[in-house]
Amino acid sequence: MACQSLCRYTSRLTLSEMIKLRSIVRSASRHAERCLTVKNRLTPSAAWITTGPQQQHGTFYEFRTYYIQPHLNAAFLKLTNEKIQLRTAHSELIGYWTVEYGGLNQVFHIWKYDSYAQRASVRAALAQDPSWNEQYISKAMPMLSSQDNEVTYLVPWSKIQKPPKEGGVFELATFQMKSGGPAVWGKAFQAAVGTHTGSGYAHSVGVFHSEFGQLNQVHVLWWYESADQRAAVRHTSHEDARVVAAVRESALYLVAQKNKLMFPCSFSPIK
Repeated sequence: MACQSLCRYTSRLTLSEMIKLRSIVRSASRHAERCLTVKNRLTPSAAWITTGPQQQHGTFYEFRTYYIQPHLNAAFLKLTNEKIQLRTAHSELIGYWTVEYGGLNQVFHIWKYDSYAQRASVRAALAQDPSWNEQYISKAMPMLSSQDNEVTYLVPWSKIQKPPKEGGVFELATFQMKSGGPAVWGKAFQAAVGTHTGSGYAHSVGVFHSEFGQLNQVHVLWWYESADQRAAVRHTSHEDARVVAAVRESALYLVAQKNKLMFPCSFSPIK
């Protein structure tokens, strides 16, 4: 009935009145769209909220990447091998690697801290340590082209686990996830990692969630007996229906990913 009444009403309008009515309707429609857009901007959504890594304690891990001038790569590694004890006297080194694939002339190392206050005190002590500054820093820094660091936490369901034996290669796989933190993608990502480890395809040294640096990143540090063993494992796992299903679910929250294949240095605690 309302539609019939409206039709009878509009049929009696002149052309100019019809044009005016259409203009009013369009204006009202645009106003409604603007109101809806503002409401959506003011209403929090799961894509906005970052819950954080849900840490139960203050321990964190600093990822440091040093980019070495190509012609000084060997000299830098030799110097670090000889003087690393000056650095480890101040805080705990988890591992130190050279990057073989996924980035040239790089070293990657992980340092453990109990708190930000402890890290600050370590950095202050290093600045006042004449042996460290004279024997290492003054010589090493000119060999670098740049440095990068990132603060990470172990995800709640992971812990540092050394490889079953020394030697082999390490893969640092980095996943850029959608905003929201572990509350959004945590279960799916845990299932993907757990399927790989539970099926015996790879050994997880640790799974880390970024706190400072590029946010919503997850790093998985994998260990393999060799690069060829990794290639064979990847081929086999990609045909495993359990792995395929878990990865497919996790990929729904994935934005991008990258990786590096690394060899441990002789002085690395994890190797």
